[in-house]
Amino acid sequence: MDAEQAAEVAAAFKALSDPVRVRLLSLIASHPGGEAYVNTLTAAFDLTGPTISHHLRVLREAGLLGCERRGTWVFYWVIPTALERLSEVLTVPSDVAPRPAGAPLTGDACEVGRG
Repeated sequence: MDAEQAAEVAAAFKALSDPVRVRLLSLIASHPGGEAYVNTLTAAFDLTGPTISHHLRVLREAGLLGCERRGTWVFYWVIPTALERLSEVLTVPSDVAPRPAGAPLTGDACEVGRG
């Protein structure tokens, strides 16, 4: 992964660092037909319309969502290739050796300088 790709992936993960945006992405991805319009999304939250619009803009600018205005409504959909890119970053290659039996499940045992 080159520096430009890393910056794009980091921007997408940063956009997903907010629980509202994770929920929005999930709601849109699981919506019948794979797209949802703003009013449907706003109704699922105890937030104002402008706040939801802000979160949708962040997801759009990070390349995670596409949108289209149809009359007075704006429809949103997830961009599958963006999620695939994030998934690839989080996937452990098949040639990586498995964790040794008895090794800690977390990174807690790796603390350096404690003594």
